[in-house]
Amino acid sequence: QKSYYVKSGLFSFFEKGSMFVFGFLGFALLARILTKMDMGIWVTFMTAAALVEVGIVGLIQNAMVRYLSNAKGAHYGNIILASLSLYILVTLGFALTLFIAAPWLAEFWHQPQLASLFRLSGLLLFMLIPFYLFNFIQQANLNFEGIFWSNFVRKIIFFGYVVILFFTKWDIQLISLLKVQILGATLGSMVAIYFGKKFFIIEQYQIDWKWVKELFRFGKFTFGTNLSTMLYKGIDKFMLARFVNPVAVSLYDAAIKITNLVDVPSMTVASVVFPQSAIQSEKSNPESIKALYEKSVGAILAIILPFILVVFIIPEFTIWVVAGAKYVEAAPVLRLTILYGLFLPFAIQFGTILDSIGKPKINFVFTLIGVTLNVLFNYIFIKVLGLGIYGAAYGTLLTYTIAFA
Repeated sequence: QKSYYVKSGLFSFFEKGSMFVFGFLGFALLARILTKMDMGIWVTFMTAAALVEVGIVGLIQNAMVRYLSNAKGAHYGNIILASLSLYILVTLGFALTLFIAAPWLAEFWHQPQLASLFRLSGLLLFMLIPFYLFNFIQQANLNFEGIFWSNFVRKIIFFGYVVILFFTKWDIQLISLLKVQILGATLGSMVAIYFGKKFFIIEQYQIDWKWVKELFRFGKFTFGTNLSTMLYKGIDKFMLARFVNPVAVSLYDAAIKITNLVDVPSMTVASVVFPQSAIQSEKSNPESIKALYEKSVGAILAIILPFILVVFIIPEFTIWVVAGAKYVEAAPVLRLTILYGLFLPFAIQFGTILDSIGKPKINFVFTLIGVTLNVLFNYIFIKVLGLGIYGAAYGTLLTYTIAFA
């Protein structure tokens, strides 16, 4: 048991850690080479694209890992094939929706460049199908090595391109950044297939639609929860893009990128806890599940509290190091957003446990209430009171506080 947590935890930590490091350093370089306007447009697009990607992943991942981790015989292959079929259908639906809605989305956020980005984003979603599918299969089999390497390859491709742009001072087109992300997803998928193929066992290639329905029945609430969670985290940026301008988005995102560093321990622990919690649920062992929640939250808080304190004391220096001198004006906002980290460990592990024990509906309803509050508070603080990026911080912090309570 201890060896599982140590080995899995290390690979999961390196995976989440490398993703954040590449994302963090990539942002730091992009902030220095893109104008605030272009940076705001890119952040708006990436926030929307991540919302769709995470939503689709939510529909497939938890249901697939939960059932596959306990499956035997023919059911094992049926679950894989049903998951693949459901994944393709859902991705096709989202890709077509984004392609059709691209002009409207560009007009909604008052940025014509967004149209071409949203049209091409469907290709990225399709390139991610084998990437996520084979990684979920590995997770269900308690194997995290391939998950680390596939994510590493996917992220380092984009990061490497940004490094080249930083030193060469080439003219940057936002559409080129998306094309490199598609390349990274493709190469990452190849790595995921390489490591996951030994677990890809299908006895008969015939879709069992009962399993498709069962996966959808379970996954629909996680899908809704993930979409709601991403809206939870993205509604402030969307409203700033709509009611203020992309420059406000870029300034606010500089503070959020630093705040997001506290997510690394939470997400690392969640990916390791989920399959173990699912197994304990099958054994009807609520005391073990309770202990998993308490210990995971406690461990996360012990790690992140010193970081939160340092950032709160010296936000100007922190943001200067990360994003450069032109973003220092966002330091007072960072002092507010870093407080999000006090509440996130409780929320993330809360959702992880509920999903793993077969109660995703409760998690979905809870998250949906949070999203509704966040939309309301952000609208009041940003639009009605006209507080701009400070309004986004106040609105989101108030939502996290109420949700925590």
